[in-house]
Amino acid sequence: MQILSTQTPQTEAQSAAPFVEIEGVSKVYPKRDGGENIVLQDVNLTVSEGEFVCVIGHSGCGKSTLLDMVSGFRQPSSGEVRVRGKRVEQPGPDRMVVFQNYSLLPWKTAFENIYLAVNAVYPDKSKADKTEIVNQHLAMVGLEEAANKKPGQLSGGMKQRVSIARALSIYPEVLILDEPFGALDAITKEELQEELLQIWAQHKVTVMMITHDIDEALFLADRIVMMTNGPAANIGEIMTVPFARPRDRAALMEDPQYYTLRNQALDFLFGRYAHDE
Repeated sequence: MQILSTQTPQTEAQSAAPFVEIEGVSKVYPKRDGGENIVLQDVNLTVSEGEFVCVIGHSGCGKSTLLDMVSGFRQPSSGEVRVRGKRVEQPGPDRMVVFQNYSLLPWKTAFENIYLAVNAVYPDKSKADKTEIVNQHLAMVGLEEAANKKPGQLSGGMKQRVSIARALSIYPEVLILDEPFGALDAITKEELQEELLQIWAQHKVTVMMITHDIDEALFLADRIVMMTNGPAANIGEIMTVPFARPRDRAALMEDPQYYTLRNQALDFLFGRYAHDE
């Protein structure tokens, strides 16, 4: 595995001790003919507390499978995933997931969708305290006035804001984002990227995010993990993103180093690991 780095100092997160550890992880599914489908093979990665990591790669390279094992929705066939040194064996409120399709209950309001999560994790808190937590997180994503609207009355960007607010309302240690902005228009996508960075800076949560968008990864991440193609996918390269925070999109787009890194990522995805026609 080649590591792409720069001469700039590491961020505080990257110099800290490992927080999420993926060690020797493989995932194999049996085939009907008796063979094996090796999705991931011997994947190793460490993520520091408070770090923002983006995972990119072609469809079928096992990105979602890998993060499903961090969330606890799937178990490795071999190897293990650890958070704070504890092996991940099942889902838990310390690891929350935001999906591309929002995963909101359509018959519940925005307030009620978030309240369900808070109530499940903090059943002993008073109703007033739980209501305050929900309202705080609705305000955080700018949806106070939409609190009583159901998902069908909300735009795609608003629904994703509710999903993010719900995930953060239980104060997870790891936020897992599976292409959260993939279905949104370009303007809404950029707005939510900006909001996500602000929220991340406030909460200091560790973020692992899947994206197909190289520009999105360069704007958001401390490091970009680039996956080889499946079957038996692995980590091909890890790119360190050197730009200081807070990041200004316009200034970033004028930085020659931005295009150097972008071209390196494009070469990886569409040169060395282009999908066969």
